[in-house]
Amino acid sequence: MHPNDTASAQVRATKPLTITEQARRAQLIGVTIDLVARHGYRGTSLARIAEGAGISKAAVLYHFPSKDAVVRTAYASVLESLTGYVGAEVGARAGASAVEAYVRSLVAYLRDHPDHTRMIVEALSEETGIGDTPNARSRREAVAGLIDAARAAGDYRPSVDPQATAVIVNGAIDAIVSECLADPDFDSRHAAEELVTMLRRSLGTAPQDAGDPSS
Repeated sequence: MHPNDTASAQVRATKPLTITEQARRAQLIGVTIDLVARHGYRGTSLARIAEGAGISKAAVLYHFPSKDAVVRTAYASVLESLTGYVGAEVGARAGASAVEAYVRSLVAYLRDHPDHTRMIVEALSEETGIGDTPNARSRREAVAGLIDAARAAGDYRPSVDPQATAVIVNGAIDAIVSECLADPDFDSRHAAEELVTMLRRSLGTAPQDAGDPSS
């Protein structure tokens, strides 16, 4: 890309987008998500994005200065949609129910939006400059906060470690999603319910089953 084109893109980025520009950017983001999901990061090029949108490569560069810029924006769009859905489900509940809503809604969203799931995986597997990864501290802290709130509400034992438990919960969810991608027949909904059951048994204050030797 010519330096003057980069400068022009930076100037445009500081100006409010017109309705037409917003629509075009949304189209390019949608095309990029679809292409990355189907062909991977390496198999997605600016030329391919342009072809998918029915415009020239130069027209794509008018809105985004590089392929990575489009991918990063597409990733941010997917993440916003994901967090919005999960946040609404979790926000409507409290205590242990909020933790369980997090598990169910996150697995459900990624199951029902496989293109978004693959977009996330592909974007994070390459040098795109994306820093807000599923392993980011912010994700762990958010889940730890839910677990701590459930503990404070009396739903979980006082001895539960929110930070360690958050790592375990997120790791289990990631494993479920990974298995779902590898095996389309894998029942992720059932796996999410199994995880919820395990959390209730291991973290809850209710007595263990009669058959449990520790009871």
